[in-house]
Amino acid sequence: MSQGSPGDWAPLDPTGGAPAPPNPFVHELQLSRLQRVKFCLLGALLAPIRVLLAFIVLFLLWPFAWLQVAGLTEEQLQEPITGWRKTVCHNGVLGLSRLLFFLLGFLRIRVRGQRASHLQAPVLVAAPHSTFFDPNVLLPCDLPKVVSQAENLSVPVIGALLRFNQAILVSRHDPASHRRVVEEVRRRATSGGKWPQVPFFPEGTCSNKKALLKFKPGAFIAGVPVQPVLIRYPNSVDTTSWAWRGPGVLKVLWLTASQPCSIVDVEFLPVYQPSLEESRVSTLYANHVQRVMAQALGIPATQCKFVGSLSVIVVGRLKVALEPQLWELGKVLQKVGLSPGHVDTGAEPSRSRMIGQEEFARQLQLSDPQTVARAFSYFQQDAKGLVDFRDVVPALAALDGGRNLEELTCLAFELFAEEQAEGPGRLLYRDGFSTILHLLLGSPCPAATTLHAELCQEAPSQGLSLCQFQNFSLHDPLYGKLFKHLLVPPTHLSRHLPDTKCHLPRQPHCSGQWDHASTQAEG
Repeated sequence: MSQGSPGDWAPLDPTGGAPAPPNPFVHELQLSRLQRVKFCLLGALLAPIRVLLAFIVLFLLWPFAWLQVAGLTEEQLQEPITGWRKTVCHNGVLGLSRLLFFLLGFLRIRVRGQRASHLQAPVLVAAPHSTFFDPNVLLPCDLPKVVSQAENLSVPVIGALLRFNQAILVSRHDPASHRRVVEEVRRRATSGGKWPQVPFFPEGTCSNKKALLKFKPGAFIAGVPVQPVLIRYPNSVDTTSWAWRGPGVLKVLWLTASQPCSIVDVEFLPVYQPSLEESRVSTLYANHVQRVMAQALGIPATQCKFVGSLSVIVVGRLKVALEPQLWELGKVLQKVGLSPGHVDTGAEPSRSRMIGQEEFARQLQLSDPQTVARAFSYFQQDAKGLVDFRDVVPALAALDGGRNLEELTCLAFELFAEEQAEGPGRLLYRDGFSTILHLLLGSPCPAATTLHAELCQEAPSQGLSLCQFQNFSLHDPLYGKLFKHLLVPPTHLSRHLPDTKCHLPRQPHCSGQWDHASTQAEG
């Protein structure tokens, strides 16, 4: 991240070390003056009528959805609905759904390729998933059975449509629910055509269409053939993308309804027949299908995904934040125009120093309460709302840019390494290792814990020496690139951040002796 701002950071390509395309979770809608005028006029005239009519049609869907399942028991709903219920209700919902999207401006749904039968491909995988308008893809697929969150059953109209669809429901809060979903998908996929196809959006969340996210293995666990389905929105202005950072739901809906005409292309690729190995290893199967679809779309296949509320890229055994909080902290400190100062940390090796917001503000010479609260929130707090100042020291040192990577990793090691119960020297154990990677790379702790265990397999102890830690962080052909790529601060940040002087005892270094007390960051 040697150029640009934290928001411009491009994730590291773990295979080649070159920057990948921009963050797929960020959508910046750039409009010219003429386009803004057009959207203002059409937004006032066209959008209100379209949105109102679309909501009316949405509520008209409810009677058809309710009628199909009315009077049926749970046991009966475990089998496909047939007869008049399917003929009348299914066609009614299909027609009204097409009308709904037509009213929102999707005057054309262009279909390319040939959709396979449910015997040829029991599972459909659609990508890229970029917007809540993507259910458009269900229309040329004849409303196949979907997978949805169980919580959506309580949403008016939407819940009725899910019951009508005999959707496969998964609950985020019930771990056993995921196992039941896998079993149900396998049961339907191997029913010999008895059930309609099951569509998946294997990315699991929305992006900006510029890259494919890492595919989740759920669609591939059954090991049956799948048909990839590509979704494109070839419009002059991209009003449909609904990424994690960008226009919100209402703005996306309003801008899209303000377009005179929106077009969506749905392309069916040839059925993908898994090899024997792919049918056994769902992650391998998912990765291969992802690459096929990315190649057809002309965009990269990335290892980016969401873990909880954190966007990460998978590199080896590690998950790394696409935009580490470290750089968000740098932006917060930069906005207040900090002048170079002296931060007397008083940090001691392997010893916590818990501080509150007042001490934090004094150390960083911050006076604005809002800035103090935002900067303080980037660090892990205990039950009393205090943070360990050892966490603050390496973060400021990395942002300040006055230390090279060797010095920075040595500083982090000395702060979090612990004395051995037996034998000389100090070792970096699991918790300290996880804390360092979380602070500097934004890695979720569970991933760092697993990696630490693997690194310690070749060592007789359960900790890493300084040499072992620096071999990992500086010289490892894969992980070393992460530190070099992420821990080079933007030049505009290093000019404004405070000095971080940390007086620590002398520590043996892999290539000799180095004294922390002789090194300080120049603000």
